[in-house]
Parts: sequence; C-alpha cells; structure tokens
Amino acid sequence: MAAPAYSLLDKAIGWVAPATGLRRALARNALVKVRAYEGANVKDGWIPRRGGASANADHSADSRMLRARVRSLVQNSPYAAKALDCLVSNMIGEGITPISQAKDERTKKRIDELWAQWIHVCDADGGTDFYGLQSIAYRAMEQDGECLIRLRARKREDGLPAPLQIQVLEIDYLDSMKTGKGSFGGHIFNGIETNALGQVVQYWLFDHHPGDALIGFSRGLNSKPVSADRIIHLFSPKRPGQSRGIPRFAPVIARLRDLAIYEDAELARKQNEALMSVFVSGEGSEFAVGEPEQTTADAAAKAAIGNLGTLQPGAIIATNGQTVTVAEPKAAPGYTDYVRQQLFAIAAGAGVTYEMLTGDLSQVNFSSSRVGHQEFRRGAMQLQWHVIIPRLCRRVREAFIDALVLIGEIPKPDYATEWSTPKWEYSNPAQDVKADVEEIKGGLSSLSEKLRKRNYVPAAVFKEMGEDYKALTDSGAIDMLRLMMSAGKSEDPVQNPSQIVPT
Repeated sequence: MAAPAYSLLDKAIGWVAPATGLRRALARNALVKVRAYEGANVKDGWIPRRGGASANADHSADSRMLRARVRSLVQNSPYAAKALDCLVSNMIGEGITPISQAKDERTKKRIDELWAQWIHVCDADGGTDFYGLQSIAYRAMEQDGECLIRLRARKREDGLPAPLQIQVLEIDYLDSMKTGKGSFGGHIFNGIETNALGQVVQYWLFDHHPGDALIGFSRGLNSKPVSADRIIHLFSPKRPGQSRGIPRFAPVIARLRDLAIYEDAELARKQNEALMSVFVSGEGSEFAVGEPEQTTADAAAKAAIGNLGTLQPGAIIATNGQTVTVAEPKAAPGYTDYVRQQLFAIAAGAGVTYEMLTGDLSQVNFSSSRVGHQEFRRGAMQLQWHVIIPRLCRRVREAFIDALVLIGEIPKPDYATEWSTPKWEYSNPAQDVKADVEEIKGGLSSLSEKLRKRNYVPAAVFKEMGEDYKALTDSGAIDMLRLMMSAGKSEDPVQNPSQIVPT
C-alpha cells in the first residue's frame, strides 16, 4: 500500500506542533486503510495476478497454455467433450441459413439459386459444405478461443457457382510472436497489424500448421501478411479493445482437471480394496518353507495339517493358530454429492446446463428443466446474433455476393439477407402452441412474429402455404382433408352426415 502524501501544511504543523502533526498523520494513515468496498480489502492476502493488465496483455501471457490445456481436456475429459458437443449442436445445429431480401426480384432469386449450389462446393479442403464449416469454425472458437476463416478467390474457369471458397484454419496459423512497427502507420501485436487508426489491416499467417513439425514436416516457419478483407477472425470479445479470444473453458480448466484426479484416486482406492480381501497373520515360522533336506517326519507333519499347494481357487486354510481377517471395504462418504457439486460449477462456468453436461435428469422436474433451458437459450441466441452471424455468416455472404457481381451473375451487390438460426424444440408442444394461438387471437402478437421466434421466415412460410393450398385444390385433395377433419370431430360421423359434407 502506498504511503499517504503529506502537504506543505502538514509539514508546517509538524514542525510547529509535533504532537498535533502526529495526530494528523495517524488519522490520514487510518483513512487510507478504510475502504468503501470489502472486496477491495487486501488483508486476506488476495492480490490478482497482473492487476490492471489489458485484455491483449492477458491473452499474450496465457493463451498458448490455456489453448493446450483445453484441447487436452476435450480429448480426455468426457464432461468437456460433452459440453462442447452440446454447444455446437445448439448454436449451429443443421446450420444458420440465409434467404436473400434483395429489392430486385430477379437478383433475389438468382442469389438464392447460386447459393444453394455453392454451399456444397465452398470448402477449399473439400471435406464438407458451408454448414459443416460453420460447425467446425464455431467448435474451434469455443475450444481454442478463436478461429481463422480465409476467403480464397478462385478463377471463373474452375466451374464454381461463385469464384470463391473458404478455408477454416486453427488459430495456430497466426504468428502470435510477430510484434513490431507496422507498414501502415500502426503496430503489429500478436500477429495482427493495425493502421494509425487502430483498424486491422493485415494478419501474419504461416504457410502451414506449426504442429506439423511433430510428424516430421520440418519446413521452416515464415509468416506472411494477408489482407484483413480476406480473413475472418472469429472470436467472442468480452472486454473493450480485445483483439484475441480466450477459450470458453478457461474458468473451469483447474476444476475439470482436479475432478479427473479425484475420480482416478477414488477408482484406485476401490481397486486396492477389491484386491485386499483376506489377510492371514501369525508367527513368521508358521509360514517358513522347509529345506530339501527336511526329515520325513517334518514332511509328514505338514501333510497332516494340509498341503497349501492343492488349494482350490478362493479356498483359504489357517493353520498353527494363524489368524484370518476378511477385509470389509467401506465406501468413502460424500463421493457422489461432491462430484455432482463440482459438475454444477463446471456447467455454470462452461455456459451449459447440468443436464446437458452430464445427461443426468434424475434431479430435475419438468418446470426446473424448462427454466434452465430457457436461460441457456437466451445466452445462445445472444451469441448467434452478436457473434456468429455478424462475424462469420454475414462476412461470407457478402464475399459470395461480391463474387457474383465480379462474374456478372447479378448487376450490383445487394447484401440484404434474413438469417434463420436452428429452431428450438418445444418444451411442451401442446401448451406452447395453444398459448401462441391465444396471443395471436388476442392481438398480443402477430403470426409473423411467432414464426420469427421459431426461426422461420414468414414470407417463405406464407408462400409455401399458398402453393400447398393451390396444389391441394387443383388435385381435389382438399375435399378429402376436410372430410377427415370433420370426421374427427364426431365419434360416429355416419350418424351425423352434416359433419362429413365438404364445405
């Protein structure tokens, strides 16, 4: 704690009246120690590491170790693997899909047509489609804290619907050691170069993954700058000015590791208890093995008390006053409760529910499970609309439309797009649908709003409903549907012919 500062007045009073000056000094010192917030009290010895460090300074110091440990946990801890799988399946699911909202109808139709073709050939590595790349990129973002997506320009003669492909790269490709003065009036820090205004202009990337050296690929590592407009840096910023991401599991790394060690120790204890089942005690001479020159009398005496070499499995014979003790292992109390409590904390730190983390539904009922999933949905929707869609999906979509303009498929760029995230399953379908219908009837909501909340595009739904009605009417199937619906309202429709007459 810094010593209190003394003004000229304090010094003058101390010179003229030392006793008064001392009282003033003691009072000032006591005032410094009094804190308005108990959380700022340092008497408990808690002093945070690197207090006051920026988000980028913290990342530079810890990110490499955090990334390595989280990858190890995902590979070896079933809880970490399950939590990550649940996050990917809920955030991305079958994919976050776009529909063009271009003003020109021909442009709108052409964009959607070519997009439907392009998503199957957009992967530069040829492993999956666009929605599969969404899952890979998001998984890498949560596991490693960040991920790179590179936009690869292609030639028109390559035969792609749009001369563009995308490549998902692990963050290891970014040269984090690259630091210094940039060529655009700014600086290079952690492999990211900014201009004089602080805007990102270049990323310094390696030609290949640095980890390839572990399998004998020892080509030299030289990073080269890549324009920022060709790189999508996917991460979820938590602090102002943050330029790099931190793994989601960073707050629970130590707890996951400690839990794994505890479970291993408990397993070892149980194994030792199972091995130590029967103990035979007595004098050492009672277990002595006779020498070859033992007398016939000694051999006869041993035969009289039993030959240990002929025992059957599981049989134990005590002789010469030997004591037999049967081990009765006792379970260590509190194991289940402790593990469950730790898993609750891990689930909270990872941003998933306990049931999603463990698959254990024994401690919940319908109401509590519904409340927990509603809270998870709010966080998931925030991440979808504030991170995944603006930072990943929208950037890819704009690059795709620019590529179409470049080859003349559309006259000018129109980026207007409506995105649909994976729909959430109903907790109670009958009650939820009934409640929605009542809100629409009461004028508290519109049909379009309810469709949007379920991640449907209202215009597409209405269009499809109209097409379905026209097809049913033209084929005559609409009369059959009316007949079936009317018949369902009566136990015996034959006795009430008015119910089966098509309207």
